[in-house]
Amino acid sequence: MSTDASHALPFSPALRRLRRDRAHAGFAEYDFLYRRMAEELLDRLDDVSREFSDVLLVGTPDSFLRDTLAATGKTVSCADPGARNAQAAGGVQAEEDALPFAPGSFDLVIACGTLDSVNDLPGALIQFNHLLRPDGLMLAAFMGAGSLPRLRAALLAAEGDRPAQHVHPQVDVRAAGDLLARAGFAMPVADSDSVDVRYSSLFSLMADLRGMAASNMLASQPPPLTRATLARAAAHFGAAAGPDGKTAEQFGLIYMSGWKPDPSQPRAARRGSGKVSLAEALKPKE
Repeated sequence: MSTDASHALPFSPALRRLRRDRAHAGFAEYDFLYRRMAEELLDRLDDVSREFSDVLLVGTPDSFLRDTLAATGKTVSCADPGARNAQAAGGVQAEEDALPFAPGSFDLVIACGTLDSVNDLPGALIQFNHLLRPDGLMLAAFMGAGSLPRLRAALLAAEGDRPAQHVHPQVDVRAAGDLLARAGFAMPVADSDSVDVRYSSLFSLMADLRGMAASNMLASQPPPLTRATLARAAAHFGAAAGPDGKTAEQFGLIYMSGWKPDPSQPRAARRGSGKVSLAEALKPKE
């Protein structure tokens, strides 16, 4: 029996780094989900009246978020699970649950597009909380529940009675909200969105997943798909096509926000009395 602790982890950190490193050079061709999440996070940040000076940006497949934040006078520190992304951003290569920064170093933490494949999501959120100063804000976005139903169905149909796991486990919005509260964030908010993308073939979808560094990073890798299995999966995927010959695939996006507790903040409502809305959580402070 192997005693390698990594076998207990859902994701392979080595594969995660490899996927992101390989996607780095051509990422601009496949950035549509990242760009959507990044722009949404910036919109939400614009709704906050207070100023932020020291920012930790987690996930830097390109310079868009870093440059946008820096252009407003913020000091931006960067981290990414991939070495090439981190190097290009002038940041550090690190996993989200093992970031090499001192507690209280930042007043804003933004994590875009990586938390769906971190091994210890609760630990990453707790670490974000520790890195924030009192009344600091954490914003995050990642691919979550509802993603890739057509791909999942095609592979299940193609592999028959003993299908392997090819699609990552996915966090839903309710679990995301619970994790924020457990990590100690005040005014935690989790909400979701979805994006439908039409594909001419299963192989076009797979190319997008590779290009955005979202292909299989599971620690327990299934055997490679045979040509026959791929052909059956492609046929099943194509059978769901619309009149234009394209099949709609869905990407579910999860957004999270939470504040480092501070006495100046509004007190939370009693448990069971309703959740704070996103608009209320991001409302400018008086």
